[in-house]
Amino acid sequence: MNNNYIKIPNFDPVALSIGPLDIRWYSLAYIFGILISIYWLSYCNKKEKILSDQASENIIIWVVLSIMIGGRLGYVLFYNFNYFLSNPLEIIAFWHGGMSFHGGLIGIIYGLWLFCKKYKINYFKLTDKISVIAPTGLFLGRIANFINLELYGRITYSNFGVIFPNTDGLPRHPSQLYEAFFEGLLSFTILILLYKYTKISKKIGALSGLFLIMYGAFRILIENFREPDFHIGLFVNFISMGQILSLPLILTGIIIIIKSRKISEKKLQKK
Repeated sequence: MNNNYIKIPNFDPVALSIGPLDIRWYSLAYIFGILISIYWLSYCNKKEKILSDQASENIIIWVVLSIMIGGRLGYVLFYNFNYFLSNPLEIIAFWHGGMSFHGGLIGIIYGLWLFCKKYKINYFKLTDKISVIAPTGLFLGRIANFINLELYGRITYSNFGVIFPNTDGLPRHPSQLYEAFFEGLLSFTILILLYKYTKISKKIGALSGLFLIMYGAFRILIENFREPDFHIGLFVNFISMGQILSLPLILTGIIIIIKSRKISEKKLQKK
């Protein structure tokens, strides 16, 4: 066993305090993720008018509420249902923590569908734009997980091992950083390059489908290095809840891309 593993310091989850108000790193990740998304949508809207002025003013409210409600309900249903069944008031206690990315994704998919229906917007034109920038929020969220010393990896004696405080003192994969790289940085790089330098953005829905496929595939991969939730563990000692929830994302992404391709082919035939 290598005795020279990096020991992660006991980070303060509070980034700064303003009087009695504590602002946590996780909150900052959400705030900066939202600000980046606002800037990106504004930039895209100038190039291609997708949102009306009224829709532009209200979309962030819809996005934030969809993510928060979906993320919380996803955590309740997927990860700790029995606890919340016995303690229903805890469902609205967001400040106690507990959010599910898959739940947040389902929330925003449905929330944006309602939003587009209300403001008469092409759904996939909007989700394509959001899919390009979404990995930046994932990157910030996983960095916040690392600072919060949560969702750490499984035990490893490889050179990638680090020792997290308040654990068993054994070296573990810094799986939060793996996720930040693959689900965040790498996914964003691929999507932004495709958006800017290829014609994929002309195929409505293609970027949305690709985002779902990449996230699902990367999440399934990294879950092999991430410590399973202690109250859930692995199903049949093999697959985690995160992997189970990611499989439908890949399938949905493939279906969206196939449909996107068929729509593009029909448009070419009409020309």
